[in-house]
Amino acid sequence: MDNLRLHPDTIQEIKQRIDIVEIIGDYVVLKKRGRDHLGLCPFHDEKSPSFSVSPAKQMYYCFGCGAGGNAFNFLMELGKRSFTDVALDLARRYQIQIQTLEPEQKQELQRQLSLREQLYEIMAVAAGFYHHTLFQPQGQEALTYLRQKRCLSSTTIQEFQLGYTPASWETLYRYLVEQKRYPVAAVEQAGLIKARQSGTGYYDQFRHRLMIPIRDIQGRAIAFGSRTLGNDEPKYLNSPETSLFHKSKTLFGLDQAKTAIQKVDEAILVEGYFDVIALHESGIKQTVAALGTALSRDQVQSLMRFSQSKQIIFNFDADKAGINATQRAIQEIEPLVYSGQVNLRILNLPAGKDADEFIHSSPENKEIYQTLVKQAPLWVDWQVQQLLKQKNLKDPLDFEQVARGMVEILKRLTDQNKRAYYLQLCGEILSQGDSRLIGLQVNNLSSQLTYGDRPGQNRSRPWQAKDPTSSLLEKAEALLLKIYLHCPQERSTIDQILTENDLLFSFAHHRLLWQKIDQVREHFNLDSDPDNQLPLLVQLAYLEQEEDFKPVESLFQLTETSEEELFQANLRIPEAIAIMEKVPWENYQKHCFGKLQQLDPCTQAEDFRYYQQQWQKARQEIQRLESQRLNPPVN
Repeated sequence: MDNLRLHPDTIQEIKQRIDIVEIIGDYVVLKKRGRDHLGLCPFHDEKSPSFSVSPAKQMYYCFGCGAGGNAFNFLMELGKRSFTDVALDLARRYQIQIQTLEPEQKQELQRQLSLREQLYEIMAVAAGFYHHTLFQPQGQEALTYLRQKRCLSSTTIQEFQLGYTPASWETLYRYLVEQKRYPVAAVEQAGLIKARQSGTGYYDQFRHRLMIPIRDIQGRAIAFGSRTLGNDEPKYLNSPETSLFHKSKTLFGLDQAKTAIQKVDEAILVEGYFDVIALHESGIKQTVAALGTALSRDQVQSLMRFSQSKQIIFNFDADKAGINATQRAIQEIEPLVYSGQVNLRILNLPAGKDADEFIHSSPENKEIYQTLVKQAPLWVDWQVQQLLKQKNLKDPLDFEQVARGMVEILKRLTDQNKRAYYLQLCGEILSQGDSRLIGLQVNNLSSQLTYGDRPGQNRSRPWQAKDPTSSLLEKAEALLLKIYLHCPQERSTIDQILTENDLLFSFAHHRLLWQKIDQVREHFNLDSDPDNQLPLLVQLAYLEQEEDFKPVESLFQLTETSEEELFQANLRIPEAIAIMEKVPWENYQKHCFGKLQQLDPCTQAEDFRYYQQQWQKARQEIQRLESQRLNPPVN
């Protein structure tokens, strides 16, 4: 759909109908301040709100990072989406009839929109079917399980639209395809049926299972979770990923929890569907569940939109499996936690119970649970507590293991104030109540931290990565954009390379300029631009939307040096692309180095070898790209 060109009348009507406060409010907690609204900027990390939204001007601006624009810019920048994609979503939201410039494209657009809307409709009908079946005679076993085993009220069953799918192989297929007349291909794309291996017919994805609708942030059913009522494996089964459902971007219960998260300024993350449902029924509604073992950055960002303090409480089981799950769950977001961008707390319930069991085991446990949430230790404190479990600090070996573990934790803390605080705390623990030894233990830990930073130490670690040079990257991006603006004949080449290599601009002012180019592209053929109207049209786009043009103004001005660069565009493009490609490899190299620092080469030899090989692979790619930058191909 990105190649569709929307009619200017459609774009104008969208601009007139949208409410920027309403749109941004879906992603940022906004509070009214005078005529404007304030919140935490979603484009950079901050603790005090500097992100302002003006309903009068229908504009936003961040006084911290300089991000600004209208509702289109916000959605494009936040989701890294094209202008067309954003415009179509807004048109659907505000029920605006879409016109395109080419009649044949309008038909394709309507087909794609119809398919997506049909998938939403199919999922809604399926959810209704499962829920209705729950209250039929064939659903009695499932209903009894929910009421007696899970202790759920009729209100909660209704609120989460819990359901049941019969044991037969084609019940839903016959209902949706034969009775409701939905296209079989669409029902299959929704993840509700599968084609038989024989090639003759279809069968239901779920059979004899409790059905739990998984909804998007707007409350639309996009997938299902299920629990077997027999001995089938697996016990829990989710829908496959579809065009509506992406497991790593979805949190179960967020549509019902977002208001509570805003109100109490925290989110509780639990392991299972029934943990969420039980806590919601108990009035603890700021609860969601990840649909897997690891929490992704996308899921964290979804939660952070509703919490100004960026506070997440992990409530996983307190047994060994639960502790391991906690460690695994934060692997991807660990850098956000150690840098203080996310305030992560860990809640382990007594006796190794999960939230569902704990809440239903005693009438008093609701209040106890809320108290435990308030007392939940921060991630670093929890890790220190885990080090001390079953350890006797009077034993030399235990003492050595604990001290070494503390050093590894302290190394990961990038905030110097936080590191100083925990350095003192760890010193107090190791001093075992003898205040005279605190200074000695602090100095001992501190010396081990600084030892790893000595110049000579770097030479003994061949996998250590270097930080990318941001000034070089900024120049490369600027050069590529300048060529794109002033050399029409090179635009298709640049478009192709950026798409094939999945490259994005790293600097905000460059991303905004590329969005402006995308907007112009909607109405103007950039590949056929003999008079080179693009620079003028982009400048007009900046003026029209009252956005800061200064950061990219120099790219529109030609000097003797820049004209020489444009003359050698065929050489300069590969050079600039090579620099842009280096950035993800350098980041990956840093990631591997961080893992190597955490691993013990003796006891975790296999993992250590893997990340050492990956570091070498990243190093080779960086060297290849550096060689390409210094020796670009000659056409």
